[in-house]
Amino acid sequence: MNLWNETKSIPISRQMVWEAYKKVRANKGSAGIDEVSMEEFNTYHQKYLYKLWNRMSSGSYFPPAVKEVEIPKRDGKVRKLGIPTILDRVGQMVIKMYIEPRLENLFSNNSYGYRPGKNAHQALAKVRENCRTHDWVIDLDIKGFFDNIDHDKLLLALDKDVPEKWVMLYIKRWLTAPVKTASGNLKTNQGRGTPQGGVISPLLANLYLHYAFDRWLEKTDKDIQYCRYADDIIVHCNTKSYAENLLRLIQDRLASTGLELHPEKTKIVYCRDYRRKGNHKTVKFDFLGYSFQPRSAQSKKNGSLFLGYDCAISISSRKQLGNKLREMQIAKFTCNSIVGIAYRLNPVIKGWISYYGRYKMYELTKVFRLLSCRLVWWARKRYKRYKTSLRKAYKWLARVRKQYPSLFYHWQFSQINVIA
Repeated sequence: MNLWNETKSIPISRQMVWEAYKKVRANKGSAGIDEVSMEEFNTYHQKYLYKLWNRMSSGSYFPPAVKEVEIPKRDGKVRKLGIPTILDRVGQMVIKMYIEPRLENLFSNNSYGYRPGKNAHQALAKVRENCRTHDWVIDLDIKGFFDNIDHDKLLLALDKDVPEKWVMLYIKRWLTAPVKTASGNLKTNQGRGTPQGGVISPLLANLYLHYAFDRWLEKTDKDIQYCRYADDIIVHCNTKSYAENLLRLIQDRLASTGLELHPEKTKIVYCRDYRRKGNHKTVKFDFLGYSFQPRSAQSKKNGSLFLGYDCAISISSRKQLGNKLREMQIAKFTCNSIVGIAYRLNPVIKGWISYYGRYKMYELTKVFRLLSCRLVWWARKRYKRYKTSLRKAYKWLARVRKQYPSLFYHWQFSQINVIA
């Protein structure tokens, strides 16, 4: 790398490429259409990075096609993700790191998705806070958002804040890069869309919605309270009539920018609790894997129960975790003891609790009871004395927990009843 000549027409330095590579390497990820894995790329990184720097700094870099993969959705449909090659992800990261600081200065404090220093838990905390002071919620769902971003409008937005022509050159090339489908066909996006899975796509999406929604909404009502995480948007209102009128305005605004609200998933929700006792049908909405709805709560002053409005892991998220447990086929693990199983599962369990256990952790009980069931079936397959007695196998698991209370990560939390 010390031999790289930096006298090029475009001010992309070798250091920029190196820093971008380190970030892509940390994020890991799968191979693109060239089938070059992260392991192989790391082995020959100097050769690959020199090639990328040499082409990007001279303006001669053209991104290869994006590999399309289909991810099953909770409703039985599929979400199509576009996976660039690792080399192309590094190239996108170079541009992202270059323009992100200035775009960050534009973005609203109410935007939390895919931004440095912001995360989903902060967005959830904001929505919880707003639900306590506002009676109504507009739960917005943009239909096929990433597939419907208008390139011309996006480039106009970029042109306001990114004057460098070489940056625009590469972004245009990424927007128009073909997609290779699972059947092997190449398709173009016809002036719309940016693939989910691209490194720079979330930043471009945030910029698009900054002008299409955030800035417009804050001008429409300077006192409005809302929270946006990428294209998941929650708007808070004080009255139903105001929410209905605002929803019509939002629908018209998004239509003018080439976006459409999902007619079935977009809804107005009443935040019913012990203070707000109106008789309204829709009192629940989902946001970032959590469900917000009326829930029993305990007073900190005297311990009495009352009806609050709060969030916990959603039913669909809980089902998703249950499906992952089934897919693991724990009963077929070839570990010599349950210690080996704990070693394999604890990183996964810790991640689940870290995200879904932030609020109402006890709602994870059903997930971990299912895990207990899988551990029992493993024991019945492993030890002859438990093959004919389910009751004895559960007693064995209870003894293990009593003797080794920190063996599984979730065992240390008293809020979770894990053994039926």
